[in-house]
Amino acid sequence: MARILVKGDDLVVRLSWWEKAAVHHRDVRVPLAAVRRVTLEGDWWRALRGLPERGVCVPGAVCLGRRGHQGGKDFVAVRPGRPVVCVELGPSAPFRLLAVAARGEEEARATVGKLDRSAPSIDTSTPWRQPLPVPEESDGSSAGTPVLEQGDR
Repeated sequence: MARILVKGDDLVVRLSWWEKAAVHHRDVRVPLAAVRRVTLEGDWWRALRGLPERGVCVPGAVCLGRRGHQGGKDFVAVRPGRPVVCVELGPSAPFRLLAVAARGEEEARATVGKLDRSAPSIDTSTPWRQPLPVPEESDGSSAGTPVLEQGDR
């Protein structure tokens, strides 16, 4: 299973040979300076956002690969029953979120602690992941939207 490592000034998601073959992707490497927030998610499915674009997603077994959503792309390597380390990244990174399952709670907490100490731009204002941005209206107006009067409700 994939693992998160710190190599010099980079965060590396090291994939096993079969994971690389399944997602057609090498190890994921991003600069530690791009890391904005690191959280631990107990429920693996809560780390998933958007729709699968490339990879393997077998419900109840594994979800591995790239997922797309209105805020960008995420890279996930999760399995049911395992805690997930969620790494939010800045806009300069190729992904908005890296979600990688740990082998156990102790390993997950150690990974979160190591990343908190290693990344220079960590935001510790909240212990939660931030929500996806909502796409803005194309014209910014409410033209065409009916206004309900008091008696219409």
